[in-house]
Amino acid sequence: MARPVERSCAPAASPEAMALEARQAADFLKAMGHEGRLLMLYHLCERDHTVTELEQLIMSRQAAVSQQLARLRHEKLVTTRRDGNQIIYSLADNRVREMVMVIQRLFRLP
Repeated sequence: MARPVERSCAPAASPEAMALEARQAADFLKAMGHEGRLLMLYHLCERDHTVTELEQLIMSRQAAVSQQLARLRHEKLVTTRRDGNQIIYSLADNRVREMVMVIQRLFRLP
């Protein structure tokens, strides 16, 4: 027997506010909606990484990793800092970390 769906979503203040929330959430989810980008976010949830480390972790070419990191940076899901001649990537904020953790929890294999 199916469990009843909880209806605890808080309504937006107005239809305009709800539309804005939906647009912002859709943009956020689109940025995460690529297997390679999501894998990078999984690894960045654990700790900060360089491009080279991410290449090895997700077994992808440097050009592909850099392209996907550029998209994540553009969408403000990751930030960078320089350490000598290396660029270190990290999650931009806790909202990104929380969403990655929710996705992992929802889709983790038993």
